[in-house]
Amino acid sequence: MAVLDSKGRLFGKINLLDLGAALVTLLVIFVILSTFLSSLGLAQIGDKIVPIEVDLVVRGLNVRDPEQLFNNGLKKGGETKVIIRNQPYGGPIEIKSVQLLPRTVNVFQPDGTVKELPDPKTNNFSTDLLITLDGKAKSTESGPVLGSSKVKIGMPFELEGFNYNFNATVIDIRLKDK
Repeated sequence: MAVLDSKGRLFGKINLLDLGAALVTLLVIFVILSTFLSSLGLAQIGDKIVPIEVDLVVRGLNVRDPEQLFNNGLKKGGETKVIIRNQPYGGPIEIKSVQLLPRTVNVFQPDGTVKELPDPKTNNFSTDLLITLDGKAKSTESGPVLGSSKVKIGMPFELEGFNYNFNATVIDIRLKDK
């Protein structure tokens, strides 16, 4: 039996053109899948997952009663949704702590010094918060990655929960196991 017959079939069963088309199709599917998986970060080998703490500061959040935020989930042990650069993090992330920062004003003294004193205004609906989030991040050479977004100091985070949606800024990042 000949390897190639008069009709171009391999061992009389498989057409060479069909075999070539099938190989090209499989190659295209492989390239598309590998590109898609690498864009998701699933195909990266060597990146390890480490616990991360991210400190956020919220300046000038306009809210009548900050206790409403704390009673509806924005509290230690609660969870919040995080959006980084218009990309949602893969689910809720744990809130490690929430601290209400005091509102102060600078008061000039007769001797030329400046003292920081509590703001005496009672109708001030502006609140400052310090929030610490606790989650898991990929540790890469260029820094930690939450979901598909790098996390850097100065980046804006959007926090969303039951009765809130506001922006905060990253002021500190701590990788616990590096």
